[in-house]
Amino acid sequence: MENFNQTLPSRFFLLGVSTVPHLQVTGFLLFLVMYLITMAGNCLLLITVRISPMLHTPMYFFLSNLSLIDIGFSCTVVPVILKNTISTDKSISMGGCVFQMFCFSVFGTAECVLLAVMAYDRFVAICRPLHYSSIMNMRFHIILALIPWMVGFVNSSIQVSITWRLPFCRTHHVNHLFCEVPPFLRLSCTDPWLNEISMYVAAGIIVLFSFLLTLISYVYIISTIVRIRSSHGRQAVFSTCTSHLTVVTLYYGTIMSIYLQPPSSHSLETDNNLSVLYTVVTPMLNPIIYSIRNKEVKNCIINIKKSSKFV
Repeated sequence: MENFNQTLPSRFFLLGVSTVPHLQVTGFLLFLVMYLITMAGNCLLLITVRISPMLHTPMYFFLSNLSLIDIGFSCTVVPVILKNTISTDKSISMGGCVFQMFCFSVFGTAECVLLAVMAYDRFVAICRPLHYSSIMNMRFHIILALIPWMVGFVNSSIQVSITWRLPFCRTHHVNHLFCEVPPFLRLSCTDPWLNEISMYVAAGIIVLFSFLLTLISYVYIISTIVRIRSSHGRQAVFSTCTSHLTVVTLYYGTIMSIYLQPPSSHSLETDNNLSVLYTVVTPMLNPIIYSIRNKEVKNCIINIKKSSKFV
């Protein structure tokens, strides 16, 4: 125990990026393009929803929160990846690592819960259309939007605090793209059983509960769609759900594959690839598959462009 005070280094080294020069250049350009698309797409969505009165509905309020989460996700992770891709110094301070791990956990948890909230919103809109306005009133949908952030903050506070109580005496080199909880558990010179139990319990309660809520919502949604007599009506209603289902499958699939597997079955290369998928690719795709393909959003963007020409 006397050596544990010496096991918290001032810096960690993130080694998840390739060391092959031409792959580094390609990776840097790829990450940079995805980062710019992510920021542009999500900022465009936020601005469009903010200045378009017809988009001041619970659905787009939740989408705005999703964009804020995706912007936070990207700003927390991608700049560090870009820096480590082209720099010989791949270190990050302990404080910076703690901050990144905390923010990453907050945004990741919040997005997971928010996807379930959005599924519930679609359930009410499709299965209870006559009561939608009374159920999803301003007070209730603001509470629903706050729940993901609150759950994310509480979960992140617990996971990060118990992670940084571990003694890291094996190595200070992390074979990962950024500071995330699972890779750091492998660095501990003590058995991180409490951390693993905490992580699995959190994943079980938050991820599985959110996924089940989403699944139940869609069971009712699909059963309602099947009863619609008009094929055009069925297609129109179902088209509002396909984008959400796609991202839910992608997001929950990658999250569960990382956090619900025992550490012995993890592959470092697979973990890095999956991490890129839900921290870089998904935030880039969200504004496209959720909103920009949406006719209401596209019409609002077109109207904004037209009105700006006359200013």
